[in-house]
Amino acid sequence: GGMNELDAIKLVRRRGILMQSTVPTGEGAMAAVLGLDAKKIEEILESFENVWIANYNCPGQIVISGEAENITKIMEDLKNVGAKRVLKLNVSGPFHSPMLAQAGEKLKKDLEKVNIKNPHIPYYANYTAELIDKNTSTEYIKSILSKQVSGSVRFEQSVRKLIESGFDRFIEIGPGDTLTGFVKRIAKDMKVEGLVYEKI
Repeated sequence: GGMNELDAIKLVRRRGILMQSTVPTGEGAMAAVLGLDAKKIEEILESFENVWIANYNCPGQIVISGEAENITKIMEDLKNVGAKRVLKLNVSGPFHSPMLAQAGEKLKKDLEKVNIKNPHIPYYANYTAELIDKNTSTEYIKSILSKQVSGSVRFEQSVRKLIESGFDRFIEIGPGDTLTGFVKRIAKDMKVEGLVYEKI
């Protein structure tokens, strides 16, 4: 049979432990950059070693990740070129950056032992912002699950594709309404109205 619920929970826990333990606390950091275009941020990142975009959340909100001292330096540069705010995040490591490549490799070995099925319900993988469906090979699904640990989260790009494909109802599960806020800002940027938002 396919992956059962217990296997899935174990894998999620394992992923969390690997992400926490790969880089010693204090060596990596993350910061949210508000009010600055992603392209502008990407340009500035080019002149810094070991700092990357971790999350494309929505227009005007990008998260960067990397070496702690370089994150501190780049925060000033980003303010100087017009970022409204740059906030250091209270996290223990440089998540979704190549500094976590080793964690991804270990997760890949764990995934190799697990039997996963092709998905019945299609979804967009946030690592690529590409559609994964029943025709996607399970080997490919495993490879992007392991790469996602050290790769950018393309939330904005994934939501844009959903809206472009005609999806008009977005349901946020769990505490808070942060993601709903992101989706609203993406829809506004796309000049799309009439989307329905729900909370579970």
